[in-house]
Amino acid sequence: MNQNPGLVEALRGLLTELADGPPDAAYVLNQGDRGLLASLRGLSSAQASARPQGRSSIASHVYHLRYGLSLINRWARGEDPYGDANWSESWRHQQVNDTDWAELVTGLGGEIRNWQEAVPLPRPLDGASLRETIGSVVHLAYHLGAIRQLDAAAAGPRETH
Repeated sequence: MNQNPGLVEALRGLLTELADGPPDAAYVLNQGDRGLLASLRGLSSAQASARPQGRSSIASHVYHLRYGLSLINRWARGEDPYGDANWSESWRHQQVNDTDWAELVTGLGGEIRNWQEAVPLPRPLDGASLRETIGSVVHLAYHLGAIRQLDAAAAGPRETH
């Protein structure tokens, strides 16, 4: 995707902001937000496994995100991961213990980093590739918001101005 350096920089910057908080200017999160990964590290496995009002747990959102990012990372390597993708399976992991939770958050961080590194790799800038790439950022932002709605302990700071 190196045909448009501005787009690559914007996408990588938004991925960083969502995962780690805004490094300088904030475009999606409030300034001073710790981002998704630190928010998840601050939750216990019991909090991650809770299912308020019977909704999907935070753990299942994280598992789903990690799975989706693993597919897009395979796609970036030139594979076709979507033919055998099982999205419903990615939602079946509702409960985690302490070890599972730590591994899940670490695995999500690894998939995000791999995707950040893959974004600038050369590939056609056709409509499907752009939707895939931009959609991955939107998908991450959506689930960050959903996770923060499930447990206030994962919330970011309120806007101050």
